[in-house]
Amino acid sequence: MNPVNYLYLAALLFTIGASGVLIRRNAIVVFMCIELMLNACNLAFVAFSRMHGNLDGQVIAFFTMVVAAAEVVVGLAIIVSLFRARHSASVDDASLMKL
Repeated sequence: MNPVNYLYLAALLFTIGASGVLIRRNAIVVFMCIELMLNACNLAFVAFSRMHGNLDGQVIAFFTMVVAAAEVVVGLAIIVSLFRARHSASVDDASLMKL
């Protein structure tokens, strides 16, 4: 299979994730769309790494997964605190959490 096909798939996944972030208002759906965008970037890194014959893209994809794991911890904590305070996971209610 041609590595360019993987790049097309990564662009499609990134577009779906970006449109989900811009359109949806539920914090959990926005959070999953951000994860989809990060996975699309990982796919592009690995495809470019495969095209050029080195491991640099795979190493960058690994570090991106580490950052995504840290983002999951922080993001879920914010979503849980937002839900406990407002009984809603809407992104519009996040501005109401200011002190």
